[in-house]
Amino acid sequence: MIGQVDEVVVNCQDPSALARFWSAVLGGEPVDRNEAWSFVDPPGWTRLAFQKVPEPKHGRNRLHIDVLVDDVPEATVAAIALGAVKVGATHSDSVGTFQVLLDPEGNEWCVVRPVTATN
Repeated sequence: MIGQVDEVVVNCQDPSALARFWSAVLGGEPVDRNEAWSFVDPPGWTRLAFQKVPEPKHGRNRLHIDVLVDDVPEATVAAIALGAVKVGATHSDSVGTFQVLLDPEGNEWCVVRPVTATN
């Protein structure tokens, strides 16, 4: 082992806005360190930080966050109310259900409900 995850950093145009969006999705208080760096510490997870970069997002993410929820359609509606955008239809199969979403800067993420998840 080399080390442990300290934080997950997302390059973006508006760190403060994304910290507030993800705080509403995952919990925790958004913190603005300065205009180029904001973060949120979601309960039970590592820090999610947002770093300002000059270029806009291009193409698809190579990494995305899956957010475990009790009800995928209900969570999808709530996420859209916060500024997320729904991508395609809800997917369901023998292992569970998920919905692809975009955050306000177009970063892909999913709300998920595995069949094995318990309430």
